Amino acid sequence: MRKLPPLRALQVFETAARQQHFSKAAAELCITQSAVSHQVRVLEEYFGEQLFDRQGRKLQLTPKGQSLFIELERIFNELSDLNLKIRDTPNQQLCLAVYSSFAVKWLIPRLADFRRQYPSVKIRLEMITQDPDLSTSTADIFIAGKLNQRGYWQQLLHKERLIPVCSPSFYPKWRDINLSNFQQQALLIVDEGQLGLDWHKWSSAHQIPLNNEQQHIFSHIVMAIEAAIAGQGLALAPDFMVAGDISTGRLVAVNLPDVHTGFEFSFICKQRRLAEPAIAAFSSWLKSQA
Repeated sequence: MRKLPPLRALQVFETAARQQHFSKAAAELCITQSAVSHQVRVLEEYFGEQLFDRQGRKLQLTPKGQSLFIELERIFNELSDLNLKIRDTPNQQLCLAVYSSFAVKWLIPRLADFRRQYPSVKIRLEMITQDPDLSTSTADIFIAGKLNQRGYWQQLLHKERLIPVCSPSFYPKWRDINLSNFQQQALLIVDEGQLGLDWHKWSSAHQIPLNNEQQHIFSHIVMAIEAAIAGQGLALAPDFMVAGDISTGRLVAVNLPDVHTGFEFSFICKQRRLAEPAIAAFSSWLKSQA
């Protein structure tokens, strides 16, 4: 007869170690935070080892806890795969965590093509505003910044490049806008929080002062793009996000320098899940679109 540790405590510990947070583990497992703490104590008493270092709110695995987590993560992943194999029900429903700007201006207009090619695969979009925790409790697949995390595979989709754009109606002689006169135009500026103001980064990159009297500030790039389409000024926009608007004539690319931000959009999923039919299909389709 096999002698096993308490299985429920193992499940709770693996979740807490993966989330590195007791309250997040409680939310994933639909139990209370005190129940998570109790199950972790049960396991620590069983092994006679401390599995977490608790320093205030900070939670860190001990060396023994890290070793246990690595093996448990592998075992639970294999059990999940075995469950799908035995039931012969490959997962055809995927939750995709994706930046809202990328989703609205690039992904959503193209999703109809994916659905035509793979009608059995259902994609649920979960909008994010910053790089997410890579975890199956967050989503199955991700479109986010470049994140190097053990056990995850990533595919580069696009290196962000900002280009100045405006509506043809904003300035009928838009072809004449250049470095010598663009400061007479209204700027549509995006405040990116800790990253700063986009036009200010453009100014620093090219060592060109901004003396524009009219500067309208937005909290999101999609708002700035829509304002540009409405003829309210010059916006800096990721080239891939405004390609469709430029091709339809709603926007025009102004003869001003671009700027590379260094940000990279990547498709990310767990390495072990890459061969799943639904994920493989979505990855292949994304590659054809990028």
